[in-house]
Amino acid sequence: MDLTLSHWLYLIGTLLVILTMLFRQNVVVPALVMSFFVAWSFTGSFLDGIQAIFNANLTAATELFNIFLIIAVMTALLRMIQSIGADEQMVQPFQKVMKNGTLSFWVLVVVTYILSLFFWPAPAVPLIGALLIPVAIQAGLSPIGAAIAISLAGHGMALSSDFILKVAPELTASSSGALEASAIGEQTLILSLVAGAVSLTMAYFMVRKSIKKPAKQNLTEWEKSGDDDLNLNADDTEVKKGKYSPVFAVLVPGIFLVIVTYVVVATFSDVVPAIEDGAGSALVGGTAILLIIVMSLFRDYKKTLQEVSDHIVKGFVFAFKVMGLVIPVAAFFFIGSGELAGQIFGTDSDTTPSFLFDLVQESQAFIPNNAFFTALGVLILGMVSGLDGSGFSALPLIGSLSEALAASTGMDPTTLASIGQIGAIWVGGGTLVAWSPIIAIAGFAKISVIDLVRKSFIPVVTGLLVTMIFALLFL
Repeated sequence: MDLTLSHWLYLIGTLLVILTMLFRQNVVVPALVMSFFVAWSFTGSFLDGIQAIFNANLTAATELFNIFLIIAVMTALLRMIQSIGADEQMVQPFQKVMKNGTLSFWVLVVVTYILSLFFWPAPAVPLIGALLIPVAIQAGLSPIGAAIAISLAGHGMALSSDFILKVAPELTASSSGALEASAIGEQTLILSLVAGAVSLTMAYFMVRKSIKKPAKQNLTEWEKSGDDDLNLNADDTEVKKGKYSPVFAVLVPGIFLVIVTYVVVATFSDVVPAIEDGAGSALVGGTAILLIIVMSLFRDYKKTLQEVSDHIVKGFVFAFKVMGLVIPVAAFFFIGSGELAGQIFGTDSDTTPSFLFDLVQESQAFIPNNAFFTALGVLILGMVSGLDGSGFSALPLIGSLSEALAASTGMDPTTLASIGQIGAIWVGGGTLVAWSPIIAIAGFAKISVIDLVRKSFIPVVTGLLVTMIFALLFL
């Protein structure tokens, strides 16, 4: 198809947002302004352009609400755990293993990777953030170090292969008759491990200088650090330790361990009913709410009605503060999806162009007919397509492009598709997209999500380039 003025404005907006982020400036205004210009250009109506600003933000808020809700619920649970005095006792077993910052970094990597393979990062990250980040901080690891370990291991290494649930490889193979999901799954598992090894090693050496000696003071300073926007303890929660505190210190992680075990058993056998895609977060969130109510009853049943309400409200307030920066930026990139753009513009989704995907598809004509440049082109196209904050939505396009380009270069289409899938999900799934589920990681670590993205940029890009070369040489 021919690119329109709207496509070029969308491209300018994308570059403007990326450059603004790289220069450490706030990206909200560029995203809002370019949303208006793209909508105005496409609809031909100034008023429709103005309305699209609001509609785009409403659509983004709707699409991201599941992330928003899990942040709010898990934050409320963490406050309840703190108020009953079970938080310190709960993390004591982990302290025996996470004795220093270095061990903490790699323990976070291993735990996050394993849980995310079976459980997907979205529901796994809140558990890890609430239970293990405080332990890592006390052991001397910096908040940014803890966040990077969880982000790269979960939203990068585990999600990019999606080896257990296999949603990603099936999407990649769905638009091509020459690709098999099983073959893509096997190759992406290998490539994801290579990308993870490179990026996580680089990230560790980047944060190693900030590692402190283990001390209770590290945790105390972290709990009081930052401004109120990212401070879970900005208000003074009354702590009331009692005979039930040790019980809940064991019960809370124990229940979540049972949930994880259930998912693992359901994945590999028919003994228990399988968990449907997306149901993991609901199971974790619902369990967290019930735990909040039960703990409040045991803490002081006379105050349960008010206390549960207070914790949940504070959880929502915290989630709003974390998500406030993200929604306007996500709104702009959601315009790049034809289906969502149709909702935003009030037009038929079948006739509304997918600006981002159209730009990616048109750019394939500029990829040289050479194995190295073809692989690099597919990797870059995958990374760009991941800017929508998902990484999954463009996988069918990646699969069809890989089949077409492989035919002209004599390459294995499975290898090309695997490279594209790794690039799309590492970026959009998302280690380099501030409007993706890594918002939750930054929230629990009490750091800026923009800072997390910036710190991850060099390790992730280096890891993906090394992975591409590895694929060309060995697959």
